[in-house]
Amino acid sequence: MLTAVSDSTTGDLAMAQHTSPNADAHGRFVRLGDGDMHVVEDGRPEATPLLLIHGSAASLVCWDLVVPSLAGAFRVVRVDLLGCGKSTIASGGYEILTQARRVAAALDQLGVSRVTVIGHSSGCTVATALAEQRPDAVAALVLIDFGPNMDAKTPDRLLFRLIQTRFPGSLLWRMRSEATIRKAARASGGFTRDVEIPDAFVEDALRMTHGTFRKILRAPVSYLEQHSLPDRLIAIGLPLLVIFGDDDQRWRPSSAHAFGEVPGARVELLAGVGHTPMMEDPEATAKLLLEFCTAVEERNRI
Repeated sequence: MLTAVSDSTTGDLAMAQHTSPNADAHGRFVRLGDGDMHVVEDGRPEATPLLLIHGSAASLVCWDLVVPSLAGAFRVVRVDLLGCGKSTIASGGYEILTQARRVAAALDQLGVSRVTVIGHSSGCTVATALAEQRPDAVAALVLIDFGPNMDAKTPDRLLFRLIQTRFPGSLLWRMRSEATIRKAARASGGFTRDVEIPDAFVEDALRMTHGTFRKILRAPVSYLEQHSLPDRLIAIGLPLLVIFGDDDQRWRPSSAHAFGEVPGARVELLAGVGHTPMMEDPEATAKLLLEFCTAVEERNRI
């Protein structure tokens, strides 16, 4: 059974173990049946809500640079999926459908009844699954840099392939440091532009276990192999914005046009941007998000 939302400064030992000393003052935990989800909110509580979902092995910190632009007009809700960031390890699994159900439960506790959902990378699969499970709760979708199917995936680089193995991956994992995480984030194709990787991003990565990392990476692959994202999105029938960096090193940028099969979808390519637009070009990304989310809000008022 779900219980009340807990403030991050008053949690129990399990929460303390997953809370950084530099945690946002407005960060808190939502207690779910199989773990505690870290949530951060910005903007006016009475404003139209947006939900931001990060990708595999990342955390809500990846949205930091676009939140100020969004929070002026919207209630911005960010979550750390279970197993990531400051959220606890899940006692259940990390399948996409399971993660989506957890997010839905957290929204219920936060009193969010209808929301535009914005996903990045594999967070796009959680966003899509949430819309499949709770069409009443999702007003629109924004998907950022995730391919329509597995054919669009570029081959993983050697280090990233190795770290996903049980061995030597577990050995490499034990050897990681702040410096190696920053190097790996760039070497894995996570960024094309030379961006500053926040300390909090690195701290969150250091907190993740290797076993959790491997399970979380497998989950979106399984979800895509069952049905492509365009097929799922056509069935959902929601307003859709797809943003893709035209220099993405993880997914073929040309694959973004496959989302054009979805009726009414808007596809935007950002020039010279890689896999993580909200960190590589936050100004252009925030502008697209504001335009789309404002249009959705206005349409819903009619």
